[in-house]
Amino acid sequence: MSDAWPVAADILLDVNDLVVHFPAGRRGMFGKPSKVHAVDGVSFRVRRGTTFGIVGESGSGKSTTAQAVMRLIPATSGQIVFGGENIAGFQGERLRQARRKFQIVFQDPFSSLDPRRRAGDLVREPLDLLGIGSPKGRDARVSRLLAEVGLPPQAADLFPHQFSGGQRQRLCIARAMAPEPDLIVCDEAVSALDVAIQAQILNLLKKLQRERGLTYIFISHDLGVIQHFCDEIAVMYLGKIVEQAPAPVFFSAPRHPYSWSLVAAAAPPGPLRTRLKAQFLVKGDPPSPVDPPPGCRFAQRCPFVIEKCREEPPVLAVTGPSHFVACHRVNEIEAPNFTASD
Repeated sequence: MSDAWPVAADILLDVNDLVVHFPAGRRGMFGKPSKVHAVDGVSFRVRRGTTFGIVGESGSGKSTTAQAVMRLIPATSGQIVFGGENIAGFQGERLRQARRKFQIVFQDPFSSLDPRRRAGDLVREPLDLLGIGSPKGRDARVSRLLAEVGLPPQAADLFPHQFSGGQRQRLCIARAMAPEPDLIVCDEAVSALDVAIQAQILNLLKKLQRERGLTYIFISHDLGVIQHFCDEIAVMYLGKIVEQAPAPVFFSAPRHPYSWSLVAAAAPPGPLRTRLKAQFLVKGDPPSPVDPPPGCRFAQRCPFVIEKCREEPPVLAVTGPSHFVACHRVNEIEAPNFTASD
């Protein structure tokens, strides 16, 4: 199969039926091998110059999806079409060169920086590894990058422990931008920072997006951050996307019961939050991703479950313009009002 892939000009990333399974041993001496179904048939498209948010509770598969897209972990099956090429099968030098166009910023800026290297060397590292520019030109680019992310010139000579948490994340952003990528994945990139610093980093990312035309995939469990930052949102639950919509549509009229629970949990304090949490906040833990039960993954926590939900997995289907929901009862259950306080 050719690596060339027909895709709309404004689509930078097209993920098709992505599956990531991990072996989990056997159940008993003679049992069949079990698998962790971390990601189970995820598909989405990301338009150039936009921010695609993926939200869900811990264990939903958000970070695994991001790492598979970045080719940091192997996909079991599916296509990862980046810039018209299926990079899922890239190996060796071809993958190394492709990495110039997609980079990642991790959650913990301290653990993702080598404590023995100075900041300037850390930002320059991808330029050296990928052979970008001349040695003298690389030094100049590092200086420009540090200035772009709001760090002073003398920051290049400091070690990671000499920066605050927010400054370390700025350093990680500068390093990600060094090879001039088209796509940056932000995997919980602000969750380890306090609220004031979160806002500064989000504003910086927005500024860089405007100036450089960057495309982001933004992974978070914080709906408030997602609402502020993302153009389109996908909600994941136990390895599957259960709802996907433009951000304004999602926050005004979510359609999946799990989305209602997330919105209820994130509502500001007051009568609306009290009402929503009483009606829609789900309790308990999701089932194990090791050989999950048949049917809808949300069935055992859903207040609207019927027998069909336990037996047959729902398909992510169109319910409105650019709005997709995976729920057998999406047209039967009346959606709640998320704006009225009584």
